[in-house]
This record gives sequence, C-alpha cells and structure tokens, in this order.
Amino acid sequence: MRTMAMLGGLLSPSLAFAQSCALCYTQAAGAGSRMIAALRSGILVLIVPPILISMGITWMAYKKRNQFNEHPPEEITDLSDGK
Repeated sequence: MRTMAMLGGLLSPSLAFAQSCALCYTQAAGAGSRMIAALRSGILVLIVPPILISMGITWMAYKKRNQFNEHPPEEITDLSDGK
C-alpha cells in the first residue's frame, strides 16, 4: 500500500510542474544560445556528483551484501561440564 502511494506520487505530472523556478525560467527564456548551453552544462555539473556517489554506495552495498555469510561461525564449545 505504501509503495503504491509512493509510486503514484512519483508518476504524478502535477508534482513535476510545481518544481520549476520562475526566475530560472525567465532567465533561460530571454538568454541567448551561449547562456542556454552554460545552463545545461551547469545542470550536468550539479547532477553528476550525486549520481556517482549514489552509484558508489550501491556498488559497495552490493559487494558487501554477503560479507557476513561467507565465513561460517566457529564452533561453540560446551562449557557446562565444568572443565
């Protein structure tokens, strides 16, 4: 149920339109081609590091997922006989 609500929220187009900045829109609309190219490269510069960090964390989690299951636990000796 919770997953369906989250998925519905992500797929809702009205939420995507609400995130546009009026100042950014007017500046980009009145700018020349060089400014638009600079804006696009700026967006890439700002989005690439978080994506790489997320990919790195995902890769590390994938590699470490079975770290504790690879080595069987050592045998536990019975200390109840008093020896």
